[in-house]
Amino acid sequence: MEELLDLKKRMEEERPAPWEELPDLALYMDQIISYMPRQLIHFDDGEALTSAMVNNYIKDGLVPRAEGKRYGPVHLGYLTAVCALKKVLSVRDIGVLLAAGQSTGKNSQELYDYFCRALDRALTETAQSLEEDAQREDLARIALDLALRSYAAQLACARILDILQPPDEPHKKGKK
Repeated sequence: MEELLDLKKRMEEERPAPWEELPDLALYMDQIISYMPRQLIHFDDGEALTSAMVNNYIKDGLVPRAEGKRYGPVHLGYLTAVCALKKVLSVRDIGVLLAAGQSTGKNSQELYDYFCRALDRALTETAQSLEEDAQREDLARIALDLALRSYAAQLACARILDILQPPDEPHKKGKK
C-alpha cells in the first residue's frame, strides 16, 4: 500500500533539526510558528502551533521565557519536545518529565540531543514494525498492534511519572 510505504519512509527519514542546525539567531513569535512544523511529522493542518499555545507553555513553565520578544535554539528545542510529548502526555506530566531532565544537570543542548536520539529510536522501531507488503486487510491488525504497544508504553510511562512526582504531589490520574 502506497500510503503505508509513505508513512514508513517518513518515519525512517524525517527528524527534527539537530541542535547545530537550529537557527542561532533570535526569532520572533511569527518566525517560531512558521519554523516549528518542520520539526515533527504532520499529516494535517490541525496540529499547528499557535502563539497562544507558545505563551501557555511559557506560562506553565514548559518553555523558558523569551529574551525580549525573541526566541533562540533553547526555545526551539523545548517547543519541539513539548509538541511531540503533548500527543501522549498532559501538560502537568510534561512538566514533571522536563523537570526530571533538568535536574540531571545537563544543559539544554544535551537534553535536546537526548530527546532527538530517543525520538529517532522510537520512530525507527515503529517504522520497522510496519510491513512493506501489508495489504488493506492487514491495516486493522497493524493498527491494533500499534495501539496496544502504545497502551503498554503509556502504562509504564504513567507509573514512572508517579515515581518521579515529589511525595507531596501525587500524580493526578487522567488529568490532561
